[in-house]
Amino acid sequence: MKFKTRFAPSPTGPLHLGHAYSALLANDLTAAEGGRFLLRIDDLDQTRSRPEWEAQLKDDLGWLGLRWPEPCRRESDCTADYDAALDRLWGMGLIYPCTCTRHDIRDAANAPQEGIAAHGPDGLIYPGTCRGKTLSERDFSKCHLRPRGVTLRLDMARACSYANGAENKTEAPNRMPKSFANFHETGHGPNGETGLIEVSADTLVHGVGDVVLARQGGEAAYHLAVVVDDAAQDISHVVRGQDLFDATQIHIMLQRLLDLPTPIYHHHGLIRDDMGKRLAKRDDARAIAKYRTDGATPQEIRRLVGLD
Repeated sequence: MKFKTRFAPSPTGPLHLGHAYSALLANDLTAAEGGRFLLRIDDLDQTRSRPEWEAQLKDDLGWLGLRWPEPCRRESDCTADYDAALDRLWGMGLIYPCTCTRHDIRDAANAPQEGIAAHGPDGLIYPGTCRGKTLSERDFSKCHLRPRGVTLRLDMARACSYANGAENKTEAPNRMPKSFANFHETGHGPNGETGLIEVSADTLVHGVGDVVLARQGGEAAYHLAVVVDDAAQDISHVVRGQDLFDATQIHIMLQRLLDLPTPIYHHHGLIRDDMGKRLAKRDDARAIAKYRTDGATPQEIRRLVGLD
């Protein structure tokens, strides 16, 4: 397998030390394997993405010594790919429209009969309010095409049954094998997980829930876009932070449903501040551009993030 990986920042703010670590590590692993490093622009959030931030992040990455082929894949240019995947899942009966607001979800999840609200990779686990509603109840009667302008969620229980080849696509998840898929982890998860990682149908249904695959504005959600992008670019190895480890099981599920290959995953530790808090784009004091202005060198950045 030819080693091929990517770094996929969002042009919504300055790159910080955490970004530098992830990009440099991916580039180092690529160089060690004689592979190929790609830059992908995650600009689906058009309300926050800015051309000047894209220009800045490319300038910062180039200053760090990274090189990549142009043009980069820009997610805002690939909506047809995401639409095709959504159409396929809709035709399989595995996604459904949802009009719940965040307030609705929070109230339903915290209702007395629900007990303590459960959290998954995307925050509060969706309680399934819209899952059982018919198309006619949602004003989509006699509509065989995928609806637009509405949030679309993956029916995780049906998806698990489908991925397992169940003849009855509504077969109860507890009848399915405990582990129906897995992925290879060459880094480590938050709890030290490494090697062959099992993906459990029970965890997907009860610990992840019906994740959003398309937002009300029509743009694809992260989980769908990253799976489609990695397949389109023939990514063999995904290098990213431990904060996305739990989301990997969602991506494995979508790869199974869409007949896409599963890369090898390498989740790395996160760069944190002196208080142990994970760095975010709002931490401008840790921005690469500021280090450059203050006279730092690329080698000093490598030392700061523990790569030298």
